[in-house]
Amino acid sequence: QVQLVESGGGLVQPGGSLRLSCAASGFTLDYYSIIWFRQAPGKEREGIACISSSDGEGSTYYADSVKGRFTISRDNAKNTVYLQMNSLKPEDTAVYYCAAASGCAAASRRVSPWGQGTQVTVSS
Repeated sequence: QVQLVESGGGLVQPGGSLRLSCAASGFTLDYYSIIWFRQAPGKEREGIACISSSDGEGSTYYADSVKGRFTISRDNAKNTVYLQMNSLKPEDTAVYYCAAASGCAAASRRVSPWGQGTQVTVSS
């Protein structure tokens, strides 16, 4: 069964850091691009970071809102993708999800079901 499980969220003060994990089961993450999404209350889900498959040389892409603060990476040995989030802001508060996709382009197709996500709350 193809499944992705997100973890690592929590409550953090503005300026703080968190590292989210996206662990895969039932398939090999390295064969796919992996996208981190987030959904804030009352807003649509948005893609914020993507790492391409090894065939795509593991290239990374970021939304402007997180560029320079977030870093996406993968550990193929652990079949896990990470999202390191630094300099967190209250507007980063959202539920964070990961998904496997056919690529990092906007028209790419999601190939894994949505997981439960992990809540990130940035507040003093």
